[in-house]
Amino acid sequence: MQLSSADHSISPPLVTIPRSYNAAHDLLARNAGRAGKTAFIDAASGEKLTYGELAEQAHRFANALRALGFAPESRVMLAMLDTPEWPVAFLGCILAGVVPVAANTLLLSADFEFMLRDSRAQGLVVSHALLGAFEPLIGKIDTLKAVAVSGGPELPSKLSLAQIIRAHNATEIIAKTCADDACFWLYSSGSTGTPKGTVHLHSHLMQTAELYGRGVLGIVESDVVYSAAKLFFAYGLGNALTFPMSVGATTVLLPARPTPADVFGILITHRPTIFYGVPTLYAAMLADPARPDPSALNLRVCTSAGEALPAEIGKKWTAAYGCEILDGIGSTEMLHIFLSNRPGQVRYGTTGQPVPGYALRIMADDGSECADGEIGELQISGPSAAIMYWNNRAKTKSTFAGDWTKSGDKYTRDADGFYTYGGRSDDMLKVGGIYVSPFEVEACLTTHPAVLEVAVIGAMDADELVKPKAYVVLKAGQATSAEELKTHVKQHLAPYKYPRWIEFVSELPKTATGKIQRFKLRQRTAMP
Repeated sequence: MQLSSADHSISPPLVTIPRSYNAAHDLLARNAGRAGKTAFIDAASGEKLTYGELAEQAHRFANALRALGFAPESRVMLAMLDTPEWPVAFLGCILAGVVPVAANTLLLSADFEFMLRDSRAQGLVVSHALLGAFEPLIGKIDTLKAVAVSGGPELPSKLSLAQIIRAHNATEIIAKTCADDACFWLYSSGSTGTPKGTVHLHSHLMQTAELYGRGVLGIVESDVVYSAAKLFFAYGLGNALTFPMSVGATTVLLPARPTPADVFGILITHRPTIFYGVPTLYAAMLADPARPDPSALNLRVCTSAGEALPAEIGKKWTAAYGCEILDGIGSTEMLHIFLSNRPGQVRYGTTGQPVPGYALRIMADDGSECADGEIGELQISGPSAAIMYWNNRAKTKSTFAGDWTKSGDKYTRDADGFYTYGGRSDDMLKVGGIYVSPFEVEACLTTHPAVLEVAVIGAMDADELVKPKAYVVLKAGQATSAEELKTHVKQHLAPYKYPRWIEFVSELPKTATGKIQRFKLRQRTAMP
């Protein structure tokens, strides 16, 4: 890893991955002595899967894939809800040398068609509840030769995943892969447009588990974890599968999209010690009038990613539940969090410091490295960077520049090495020749007692000059005016930063991870 003289994080990877290596075998072998311990719990059905059962079923599925003719490096799409069958299918694919392609379950049929065609997936494992979105595609995609249905009643015309697993033996099967082989794909969440197939290696899963899971969270075998982010996302995959399996911890899964009531129910019933959330969910949980007393929970650490955590939300959560939120930033391209606050060292309003093992730099538009206090694009060097975007050579070359991966996020760094988010590169506004961070305006607006969440974009005024515009969601039962909110911003920020227009909306467009899709707001914004 090449580091510049201005880097604020210098630390070698904490784990050495051998050249001959299969990520699924490693994760399962680590838990060979925990066969009777619960690995995964389905919060909806109460179903539990032990580490022994997980290993047996994953090997059965790997044997099934081989029997069905899936060659090494062929691809199988997983469009599955978060149930214990998800890790079985994911790990089984990797054991067989087949590449699982994790799909966002909240997309539409047209999106699934795009990903099936783009990935040229030969197999599909789909949850029964999602089958309707795929029915028009089965038989239409030339490369797709086998479909298995997860959960729900067994269908006469379709093979179920459970049937396939039962029909094959549990003989150990470990594909002769190496650390640098393609292991799995994740599609970007689409916060800036069309999703991109992001290709990760076998070594990447354990690197993130060691560097962030153990290095920052200090995850151990006795932990119980729950992640609001789903397994098909980079954030959720590490949170709920790689990190806990790397040490033999237990994961609680929720098939449905989490509501505050659902999440509080899990925190009370299963008493997780680690909760992985997103800013919008924390805000909604804090606003829930039925939220429980802190004595009902068992949290030792919480994390947040997906978008920068407003300082007010972090402070309110800690005051309410006595537990810090470790705000961090990761990406599909880097697989998990590479910049984060640390336990006992949280500075709300910042994204913290580099995770040991990753190097960061902030680059100006002219290609020079920014000094402390100057805003520029955050770039990352580390051992979990994806190797490419599938079928997108131009974007691959512009994002993965040698040792450095361009994040597309604007940041500043202070003299203590703490990084503060300044918005997406394509979201930054230049007002009167001065850069304005939409996130800074959003963070200010969320301090108003009536505001639940907000998104700020650039809009053209009558002179075709860019000015901030805010889309605001109010808390239930609260009221305010646009003028009051404008005044609020002027009282706390430089006057030129206040939003010239404020539009009240019932909800903001988001990805399934909770990221606000500002590009959709820009598309709907006409000249005022």
